[in-house]
Amino acid sequence: MKKSSLRRTLSATAIAGGTAALMMAGLAGASAHVSINPDKTAANSYALLTFGVPHGCDASATTKVTINLPDELTDATPTVNPNWTVEKVTQTLPEPKKLADGTSITKRTSQIVYTAKTPLDPHLRDALVLSVKLPDAAGKTIYFPTLQNCEQGQTNWAEIPAAGQDPHSLKAPAPSVAITAAAAADGHAATAVSTTAVSTEQMASVSDDGSQARSWAGLVAGVAGLVLGAAAFFRKRSAKVPAAK
Repeated sequence: MKKSSLRRTLSATAIAGGTAALMMAGLAGASAHVSINPDKTAANSYALLTFGVPHGCDASATTKVTINLPDELTDATPTVNPNWTVEKVTQTLPEPKKLADGTSITKRTSQIVYTAKTPLDPHLRDALVLSVKLPDAAGKTIYFPTLQNCEQGQTNWAEIPAAGQDPHSLKAPAPSVAITAAAAADGHAATAVSTTAVSTEQMASVSDDGSQARSWAGLVAGVAGLVLGAAAFFRKRSAKVPAAK
């Protein structure tokens, strides 16, 4: 096998390995925050929002998670998690709010509070799922400031980036959802699909928020493919070299 070919193969493998390492570092960093993994982002659609609860407050176990709903939402339906009790907190509005269907409301759900039946170990993760109807606000990002209480201390994931600021530069960014353009057809059918998907989503995210598992699986498969490709290349080149007499 020519040295130049060997060098090219090893260089390509090294670059791929370096890229994989950077991707792993990025995933690890993202998983350190309370984040949202929405199954839909289309304006005016019904969506399941999975909140990934990461490490505790330093080395202290998590006891309660309070999710504040943005003003654009009037209600949210929490999914039952066997590890937590859940409560909806109602807020009286300063004045009646008119909804898109023409009705008016005087109260809204302002918070969803999950309280751990057993404090969540700081080395473990859990996921909390809310069903909501996203507002008709394509192009807007809505924020869900979340207070994480622990046996000792607390972390308030409530920082909202300024215009043009990278949210990853914040120490405790608020979980957020970027609303995209409305789908061509959405409504009661979407509600039925979301309801059917709740139990599956919850089961898949008991130890993670789902997106992390999919990201890691894809990354491992890609790296494995590179290794197998390199091995096949070496075998092919070796087969062409005549045996020594």
